[in-house]
Amino acid sequence: MIEVGDKLPDMDLTAPDGSTVKLSDYHGKKLVLFFYPKASTPGCTTESKDFSALLPQFEKAGSAVLGMSADSPKRQQNFITKQELTVDIASDESTDFLEKIGVWAEKKMYGKTYMGIIRSTFLIGPDGKVIQAWPKVKVKGHAEEVLAAVQAA
Repeated sequence: MIEVGDKLPDMDLTAPDGSTVKLSDYHGKKLVLFFYPKASTPGCTTESKDFSALLPQFEKAGSAVLGMSADSPKRQQNFITKQELTVDIASDESTDFLEKIGVWAEKKMYGKTYMGIIRSTFLIGPDGKVIQAWPKVKVKGHAEEVLAAVQAA
């Protein structure tokens, strides 16, 4: 998993409308990059809604917020519409970027092993380097904790 001080690799990702999102588009400002396992599931919905609710405060602190999963752009768009999300969302269906970051890993649930996203968040500086990392996130209170870090950075 990428760590504090590492430079975020730039890759082409897909926005819900099918357009291309480049992480370099966010250079020059702070970026909160959060990874969630699956759109429209309870924990991912809570996390995305929490970040959306705090988006004006993130922006006031000079930070953009981008959520990401391996869901299809269409599923992401449905998620945004249904939950009235205001944060930017991107898809990495190929999982290439997720693997490079280190959040795509083997997981276990109910005795089954599968590949999936480790819920993680990274605060990226204006220079594209990781300022702070939250591996294996617990959703409750997480967006507030990240906001405090952004405001302190």
